[in-house]
Amino acid sequence: MIFDSLFWILGGWVIRICMIPVIGMRKDDPTTSLAWVAVIFLAPWFGLIMYLLVGEYGLSRPRLSRRLKSHQDFHRINSQYLECPNYLGCQVNDDYRVLVNLAERHGGLPLLGGNQVLLIANTDDFIEHLVLDISKACSHVHLLFYIFRNDETGKKVAQALVDARKRGVECRVLADAVGSRGMFSQLGRWMSSKGVEVYPALPANPLRLRLSRLDIRNHRKLAIIDGQTGYTGSQNIVNSDFGHKKAGEWHDVMVRIKGPSARQLQAVFVEDWYYETDQVLDFPDLYPGASRDGSAAIQVVPTGPDQPTEGFQDILIQSIQSARTRISIASPYFIPSEGLITALRLASARGVRVDIIVPDRSDHLLVDQASAYYCGVALRNGCNVYLFNEGMLHSKIMTVDDDMAMVGSANFDIRSFYLNIELVTFIFEPEFIYNLRMLQNCYKGHATAIRPEAWLRRPLPKRMVEGVVKIFSPLL
Repeated sequence: MIFDSLFWILGGWVIRICMIPVIGMRKDDPTTSLAWVAVIFLAPWFGLIMYLLVGEYGLSRPRLSRRLKSHQDFHRINSQYLECPNYLGCQVNDDYRVLVNLAERHGGLPLLGGNQVLLIANTDDFIEHLVLDISKACSHVHLLFYIFRNDETGKKVAQALVDARKRGVECRVLADAVGSRGMFSQLGRWMSSKGVEVYPALPANPLRLRLSRLDIRNHRKLAIIDGQTGYTGSQNIVNSDFGHKKAGEWHDVMVRIKGPSARQLQAVFVEDWYYETDQVLDFPDLYPGASRDGSAAIQVVPTGPDQPTEGFQDILIQSIQSARTRISIASPYFIPSEGLITALRLASARGVRVDIIVPDRSDHLLVDQASAYYCGVALRNGCNVYLFNEGMLHSKIMTVDDDMAMVGSANFDIRSFYLNIELVTFIFEPEFIYNLRMLQNCYKGHATAIRPEAWLRRPLPKRMVEGVVKIFSPLL
């Protein structure tokens, strides 16, 4: 008994001492390093297990090498489709030229003009548009979603896929293994039996050594029909009342794209499909000839731990630095990096109005506590904070002045910056930007504007809890 106690005590100190240099060498961010050191010192055995499971930002070396190889292969194979001379010359405000160059360097895809864009801000509207487009498909349908649920909405989309397959349309579904875990054994098996190809992305099995950490997820939301029409944004294949008891009805934003940028969305899917299945998609209708369907210029930016993690943050910071009059951000989770906080503070200091809209209550209690702390930081730095109280605000959108809009799957939090595989689009089109800004104003109309003095006078125990959770926010 005494020996066992000594073993646990001494072993705990050995773990504490040995893990300090390990964490120091493997973590570039001092804040994250200190958070892990705190976990190790508070609970060394538990902390060691957690670090081994979820302690690294990136993919394992074998998976990373494979991912990088797929980047090279597909950029080479698809270069004839991705380089569209007729659309590369689209004009954007000079203030955003640095942003465009950064985004292309990070994601590898150029800004393309000639696109038609449609803003969809209602779950049922998105599903109706998607099902209608699937019903018109002639060649193929590709879906990639974090959550594909076995509910009424999921069954409706699945039926549309099966019907399309009966017409000879090739249908492929890639869904995150964790986010869609309840779908594969039931609805996924049924779709597979009808000829729809269904695969899980990033299986979370501790015995599989291809993953460096188990909580890296493919968080993208993406649909491509016949290589000509694409959808992306924050909406999953799930009922709008998903999680109703916890946070209320979910509010999302999707953008429907017709034009050259739809082929870039196709390239993102093709790469992810190869990464998970070893299948190289290559057939004549995969990348059909592009047409000029509209006037929108779009920058498609895939992000994830297989690329420089600072790149996405740099893009956001550059977007904020480009602002002259106003910035409006809506995100379900707000746990910014120090760099992003600094950018927002400097924007406010130079007279830019900064509005941040977050849900009054999200679907993650601990994240809410950390988010509340950072809302206080934003308020102290001159930003305006609004708590949306009509359900779960799940949109991930940003508008800058009247010139640029961002729509995507990435939250304004550490997980989206460093861990998740995400997809965002920067859109330059006046009417779309205006409509998105009106939607943000609608969100603010159903939100409570926070007064800084009242926020800072909240009960001390609540502020103390937020401060404690904030210490571990880099790990959330």
